[in-house]
Amino acid sequence: MSRIDREFFDANGYVVVKNVVPKALCDAVIAAEYAFLGFSPDTPENWYQLPLQRGGMIEIYQHQALWDTRQHPSVHEVFSEIYGSEKLWVSIDRANFNPPVHPEHREYDHPGMIHWDIDPREAHTAPLRVQGVLYLSDTPTERGGFCCVPGHHKLIERWAATRERIPGAPEEGKRSPKDKSEITVVPIAAEAGDFVIWSTRLLHGNGRNLSDQPRLAQYITMSPERYHTDDVERMSRVTRWRERRNPDAFWAPGDPRGWEQEHGTTATLTELGKKLLGLEPWN
Repeated sequence: MSRIDREFFDANGYVVVKNVVPKALCDAVIAAEYAFLGFSPDTPENWYQLPLQRGGMIEIYQHQALWDTRQHPSVHEVFSEIYGSEKLWVSIDRANFNPPVHPEHREYDHPGMIHWDIDPREAHTAPLRVQGVLYLSDTPTERGGFCCVPGHHKLIERWAATRERIPGAPEEGKRSPKDKSEITVVPIAAEAGDFVIWSTRLLHGNGRNLSDQPRLAQYITMSPERYHTDDVERMSRVTRWRERRNPDAFWAPGDPRGWEQEHGTTATLTELGKKLLGLEPWN
């Protein structure tokens, strides 16, 4: 990240870091998505069926292509600069395939949404955490990619500390705004290989795909190793990597078909990847 990137992140709560991952690695993840779903890029009429779910989150986690982007040194460098430490663990997260709105398949019409990644009541005391998404293909604003309310992370900190009224205040006990009419949600366009990173305090989400191509993305985040002190968690991560299973998390139901177990092989990790997983210690 450049100095300008960091200043933009501090002011707006997000930043687009350009050309973080080579296009060849992005294309490999796209190919893995199509193989997992059983779709073809040449037959869009067949995109609107299971195992795809509304919203486009797909239950692929341990494929070699996804690990190749997670353990790419430039991705690690971005998060290292945010946290001021190289000793990080990487999330084992999903990919996204959100098809265009189709008049004959309204069940797949995802209208978009915005939310906070943390309980907004804790925004003034929670430690720094960020999330990230890799744009696998060029994604103009109408394709339903990442969107946010720039700068709102500062407002939510003030609200959490004082409970004074702010535009887009949260619904009580929920992670969504009470009145969306008071805020301006901005879609963020980016190109293949660009990486968007945002504060968990930022009001953000994704949009409705009004283009003629699917929105293709991979979610990747990292957090300091010191945030993870439970050896049981480390062993679970290592076991699930070896067995090609979904992480132990409420948001990761897994693929009932067991596609990765049946068709995949355990991903090869670099020396950096082993540390990011927790297979080897940083010290």
